[in-house]
Amino acid sequence: MSFPERRYADIPVGEKASVSKTVTDEVVRRFAEVTEDYNPVHVDAEFAARSLFKERIAHGMLGAGLISAVLGTRLPGPNTIYLGQELKFLAPVKLGDTITAEVEVVEKIDKPKMLKLKTVVRNQSGTVVIDGFATVKKWEPA
Repeated sequence: MSFPERRYADIPVGEKASVSKTVTDEVVRRFAEVTEDYNPVHVDAEFAARSLFKERIAHGMLGAGLISAVLGTRLPGPNTIYLGQELKFLAPVKLGDTITAEVEVVEKIDKPKMLKLKTVVRNQSGTVVIDGFATVKKWEPA
């Protein structure tokens, strides 16, 4: 895959970008394998049926990972250094949900070329499941 490289000066406050993913059993199991997070609420339907959620749910960080995908591939894109992230997990992501992570540039800090971005993940109904802010540095090769 190829993604356009953007310069800090060309990224305006207010610009937005997003990425979407449908959360399937396979996606959740692969995420569990990569992260070693086999919490049964994510991978065991019988256990999850007795949980607060009454069904399996995706890992919260799976949704948060989509934020990283937007930052690294779309806005600001390649050569973005992820410095920090504040997250609030507001609702569960269920199997079958299609979630969309959106970022919006809310502040530019010219020295040292840092950006503050509003980060939101919504499900297909528009419910906000994750809310927060990211701080990134836009590195530009010489």
